[in-house]
Amino acid sequence: MKYTVLLAALLALSLSACGKKEEAAAPAAEAAPAAEAAPAAPAAPAADAAPAAPAADAAPAAPAAEAAPAAPAAPAAH
Repeated sequence: MKYTVLLAALLALSLSACGKKEEAAAPAAEAAPAAEAAPAAPAAPAADAAPAAPAADAAPAAPAAEAAPAAPAAPAAH
C-alpha cells in the first residue's frame, strides 16, 4: 500500500513536470528567427515585429491565471 501511494505521488509529480512550459517555449523560439529577419527588412516590417513582443510577454501570464483559483461569488441577498 505504501508503494502504491508513493508510485501515485511520483507519477503525479512527473506528469505535472510535463506542463505547458515546453509548448510556450516553442512559439517563443519560432518568434526569435522572425525578429532576426526584421532588421534586414525595410522599416515597415520592423513595426509589425513590435506587437509580437508584447504577445510573447502575455503568453506566460495565461498559465498563471489558469493556476489561480477564481474567487467564489457572493450569495445573493433576497
